[in-house]
Amino acid sequence: MNADMKVKIFGVMLVLCIAVVAQGQSALHDMVKTEQAFSKMAQDKSIREAFMTYIADDGLLFRPGAVNGKKWMIEHPAPPSDKKPVLVWQPAYAGIAASGDMGFTTGPWEAKADVNDEKISAYGHFVTVWKKQPDGSWRFVVDLGISHPQFGGPLTLWTPTQTSRKETFKPVPAASALKSLVERDQAYGVAVLSQGLAKAFEAYASPDVRLYRADNLPFIGREASSAELAKTTGQIKWSPIGGDVSQAGDLGYTQGTYEAANERGSYVRIWKKENGEWRIVMDVTNKH
Repeated sequence: MNADMKVKIFGVMLVLCIAVVAQGQSALHDMVKTEQAFSKMAQDKSIREAFMTYIADDGLLFRPGAVNGKKWMIEHPAPPSDKKPVLVWQPAYAGIAASGDMGFTTGPWEAKADVNDEKISAYGHFVTVWKKQPDGSWRFVVDLGISHPQFGGPLTLWTPTQTSRKETFKPVPAASALKSLVERDQAYGVAVLSQGLAKAFEAYASPDVRLYRADNLPFIGREASSAELAKTTGQIKWSPIGGDVSQAGDLGYTQGTYEAANERGSYVRIWKKENGEWRIVMDVTNKH
């Protein structure tokens, strides 16, 4: 190979790397803007129309267990009412795969039973997992949240911080990537039974993890999250049902059910590869 050919190949590779970085950054902003448009439609039109528009064909809602969201909404039409409920939310934190095809958003939500009500009737935080569709649009594949009695933060438009960190990726086999993630989730469940919830969580969670539990504001960081989980008494059993992984194999989610002595419900965990190992970056449960 002559010198000119090497220079040309290097130039092509450099352009591709720059394109991947730009794609990831652009995808993050597009995903966040989609979440914001989702919320705006819920206010301008209706909550139901917004969910039907932005949910993927295989998207999951929790009613209270995981169900196909579109099918469930079609089978459960809204009853006639002279009230117009209001649900407002805004993303305040997000993450995305290096491949720019999967990500998540989270932030506070507020609700009113009717648009004419003066006071907020409920507060909470949502977690949405988004996946880019074949036509290039973003649609959510998981929507789950918690309610709590306190104000969760201002509902202002947020723009993700620009980053200069370079991210390149090689597509990974989807089936094997998902298998490794589900096995990691199962291993966490075994560790919980043998080591206790808080200790196992410390071993599997990212330092910046976010823990969402009903009736509480989000616990942010491994220390705060582990301290909250240390209050749990008795054993808890986690049973993964499924999930998905990004094309880059660096971001994914698992969802399933859990059982404790006096409680059962569903869970969603968002995982991210850190130093080659899957770590929990978001953990949310929903009581049945």
